[in-house]
Amino acid sequence: AVTVGTLPNGVRYYIRENPEPRARAELRLVVNAGSVLEDDDQLGLAHFVEHMAFNGTEHFAKQELVDYLEGIGMRFGPDLNAFTSFDETVYMLKVPTDSAELLTTAFQILEDWAHNLTFDHEEIDKERGVVIEEWRRGRGASARMQDKQWPILLKGSRYAERLPIGKTEVLESFDYETLKR
Repeated sequence: AVTVGTLPNGVRYYIRENPEPRARAELRLVVNAGSVLEDDDQLGLAHFVEHMAFNGTEHFAKQELVDYLEGIGMRFGPDLNAFTSFDETVYMLKVPTDSAELLTTAFQILEDWAHNLTFDHEEIDKERGVVIEEWRRGRGASARMQDKQWPILLKGSRYAERLPIGKTEVLESFDYETLKR
């Protein structure tokens, strides 16, 4: 059974008990914002914001977040990850449940991801190269075929023009305020 509710601040939650994995709680922050909501000068910036969640928040400086989570036994990828799609951005934590303090900190991380990214200009400029390299790595044959197919399959919709990875010309040159919009 799934318990569903809404907190006083409007956040909806879903809770389901699972026997596996043992001594872990999987927390997800699902933001109803993806590439389909981007303006023309923001193509790829929903995905870029996802990356910035790991580059500094109000309570965790750039490397502190990953260092803390790895220090409690989490691994980047299997236990700590995020993705951006057309309609949503999802942040995931599989946190050890050894103490209430670990869960409290995990919820602080989700809060920071939702409202308290620092968007440090130096970190933004460093991350441009990371995201552009991710775009380049994804440019295999299937991506090139999708480039041809999607405009036909999704004709007349914003989905055809708003792939989550974005456009390199935007990623290389957007100004800082455009990222925060």
